[in-house]
Amino acid sequence: MSEKVGFISLGCPKNRVDSEFMLGLLEREGLTPVQDPHEADVLVVNTCTFIEQAQSESIRAILEAAQWKKKGRCRALVVAGCLAQRYGQELRQEMPEIDVVLGTGRIEELPHLVKEALNGRTAVDVGAPGYTPGLAPRLLSTPPYLGYLKIAEGCDNRCSFCIIPSIRGRYRSRPPEVLVEEAAALAALGVKELVIVAQDITAYGHDLSPKTSLEDLLRRLDRLDDIRWIRLLYTYPSRLGNSLLDAIASSRRILPYLDLPLQHASAKVLREMRRPGDGESYLRLIKDIRRQLPGVILRSSFIVGFPGEDESDFEELLTFLQQAALDRVGVFTYSPQEGTPAAERSDQVPAKIKEERHRRAMEVQQEIARRQNRKRVGQVHDFLVEGTLGGGRLAGRWEGQAPEIDGRTILRLPTKRGRPPAPGTFYSIVITGAGPYDFEAELAGSPVAEAQNSQFGKGSSTQGDITER
Repeated sequence: MSEKVGFISLGCPKNRVDSEFMLGLLEREGLTPVQDPHEADVLVVNTCTFIEQAQSESIRAILEAAQWKKKGRCRALVVAGCLAQRYGQELRQEMPEIDVVLGTGRIEELPHLVKEALNGRTAVDVGAPGYTPGLAPRLLSTPPYLGYLKIAEGCDNRCSFCIIPSIRGRYRSRPPEVLVEEAAALAALGVKELVIVAQDITAYGHDLSPKTSLEDLLRRLDRLDDIRWIRLLYTYPSRLGNSLLDAIASSRRILPYLDLPLQHASAKVLREMRRPGDGESYLRLIKDIRRQLPGVILRSSFIVGFPGEDESDFEELLTFLQQAALDRVGVFTYSPQEGTPAAERSDQVPAKIKEERHRRAMEVQQEIARRQNRKRVGQVHDFLVEGTLGGGRLAGRWEGQAPEIDGRTILRLPTKRGRPPAPGTFYSIVITGAGPYDFEAELAGSPVAEAQNSQFGKGSSTQGDITER
């Protein structure tokens, strides 16, 4: 096949990895990836349906892609991902422009179905979720220095607000030897920051035979010399124990950065969410993490306006935010998901109250984040260049900022520095300013930085050194 394929990938990094596997499968069959949809013979929209906003975005993307069948060279439109798994037949009926609807468990059928579609045959291939990639080809869609490693598929947690287990199936760990080989392949492509993702990375390995653990996998990944940073996302709080914290503390490359999706602090709301723990147990956990990982960055997400949440529950959440002093927080208004227990409840919180609580929570957290970030001023850290801004300024991230979700750092270089560095270059910097989301910095080794010592530690460069790997 010599046709060209364009991809629109929506939603979370886990969905992005699926898109990269799909691109790899299509390229192996001879299709050429293109950025411009006007040039594409085939367009694939990999959709998300986690919340109402994501579902609406997916529908808009499908409708926009369908326009290219009228004004471009596109001959086949494929809709894949979570929305396709959930509403396969309905999508095809409501949008006849779609040629193929592909479920989350049928990714390996994509090349065959694309060939069929280019020959004028349509298909709805959904079936049960269950795809778990082995050593499949993968074409990166991220900048060359960044790669996501999805270590498992599906979820067993069954939170009352979440549709993911129905769409993605039960939890399925990928074999450690496959993951280590895939990570090594990413490193060979130039990846310096490896981000570990799954619906719950802390559940990794319990379903394999013989059983293994996230800690064992991380120890193997930590031996990959060409990877500079390893970052962990989606660590379930009830499974985050001392052994994992010890593995992080003793590693060379695993950053002391943890994403803990706590969701709430009220014991009543958490119980009705079917989530473990309460505000007090979460505060103890946060204290333990900070004791074992000095300088750790903690990120979490919370839902406001869950059915039955009253003002006292919400005030409990605000008090928790003040006590926990988390570095990064995302707050979401509850969005009913069809087919979940929470969506069937009669005590839904009015939209106006949900939005007001969202605003109040974000205002509280913004001040907390500003205070936490200002504590970093004067510290020396590694800095990853992501782009140039002109005027001797670089945009990028230090270790405490995850890609796409944690703001950015602006590094001001000395004058007459020469050619701007390429994205993926590492500098040693000192933080000179901080707001609630973004930071300012100068090169370590400059007068403002010479007396500072690194507070973060993992992989820090010598002061003033420029490292390109």
